[in-house]
Amino acid sequence: MTDDTADPRPRSKAATVLRVTSGNFLEMFDFFLFGFYATYISRAFFPAGNEYASLMLTFVTFGAGFLMRPLGAIFLGAYVDRIGRRRGLIVTLTIMAAGTILIAFVPSYETIGLFAPFLVLVGRLLQGFSAGVELGGVSVYLAEMATPGRKGFYVAWQSGSQQVAIMASAAIGYGLSQALTPEAVGSWGWRVPFFIGCLIVPFLFYIRRSLEETQEFLHRKHRPSVGEIFASLGRNWRIVLLGMLLVVMTTVSFYTITVYTPTFGKSVLKLSATDSLIVTFCVAVSNFFWLPVMGALSDKIGRKPILLVFSALTLLTAYPALAWLVANTSFANMLIVLLWLSFLYGSYNGAMVVALTEIVPAHVRTAGFSLAYSLATALFGGFTPLISTWLIEETGNRAAPAFWLAFAGACGLVATLLVYRERSSARFGLAEGPAAV
Repeated sequence: MTDDTADPRPRSKAATVLRVTSGNFLEMFDFFLFGFYATYISRAFFPAGNEYASLMLTFVTFGAGFLMRPLGAIFLGAYVDRIGRRRGLIVTLTIMAAGTILIAFVPSYETIGLFAPFLVLVGRLLQGFSAGVELGGVSVYLAEMATPGRKGFYVAWQSGSQQVAIMASAAIGYGLSQALTPEAVGSWGWRVPFFIGCLIVPFLFYIRRSLEETQEFLHRKHRPSVGEIFASLGRNWRIVLLGMLLVVMTTVSFYTITVYTPTFGKSVLKLSATDSLIVTFCVAVSNFFWLPVMGALSDKIGRKPILLVFSALTLLTAYPALAWLVANTSFANMLIVLLWLSFLYGSYNGAMVVALTEIVPAHVRTAGFSLAYSLATALFGGFTPLISTWLIEETGNRAAPAFWLAFAGACGLVATLLVYRERSSARFGLAEGPAAV
């Protein structure tokens, strides 16, 4: 393995961003495919004799991977904080790739019986364990390599890489829907994008291995032991809890407008699969635009104003927007509503991710960030497709997923007020704008 000392040769910041976010791409590529092809996956691995029950089992399996994230955040996060950002990111990519390959090649229930859903579950658990620290590791790396005064802009590309994955997977799905019959897609065609994900794994390893260690980590005189990191996380539980509430708004809204959108469009609004894919692709493009724009704006005016405005807008407008869409269902109206929700998500998250890197103590930055993010995803965001499906079934209201979105907006609003009210205390040494360290 390459030595972790810094390479004296100057390297492009853009190339570094590409290398470090490559694992994020793989994670979201596979996660989105799992959500988009949930109907076909449910038939292949979870044949329950009832479409609703089968789909719920699939979403339970999808959500189960998120329950592994806090464990990955604690154990892999402590590992990264001790041995370095670069080596840690290679480990997370290895585990993520193993889960992706397993899901792609598992035979159907008809072929191997109960082993099929079991192996799919194992693949999701591996992915969840890795993803528990992937987002934190990438965000911390970007924060530590960022040009002074532009931290928000650089850290936003952590989420930006996920949007590229969604665009790529949506484009592949659209191509398959045009080239194959619905029967062929349901029988075997849905596996093709997963196979493509496996094929790009070697390339992702190649570019990530060329990463340099961050200067901030290299200059750190003390490398805390795993025990010291765990103890520090315990002492800073309040920061982790408030960080989790900040992330709830991000993770619920993200999984609503990306992973759940295709199912919502097809199963609830009864639009075509092609319409749902096009909307999802446009949402990813919109996210990709707003994330760095608002990250850069937060470098200028501070994180707090952006977080307050867009969490409040989500709380106030989520239900009216979805209720209008349900009452006036069409491709154009679905696009309008989802682009509005994308604007809210991209604007909030562009400021939130960098704010989270700033409130966590530096010596446990990866573990603390990852634990806060993973808890929010495991307890709230990861089960968004499941909760949204359940809400519609229980209430009979097709706009019911908006209740979950509004709750997420309230979490973001309350957390922002609490974090910035205490920012001057020793525990919350958080700068609001360009001076943020």
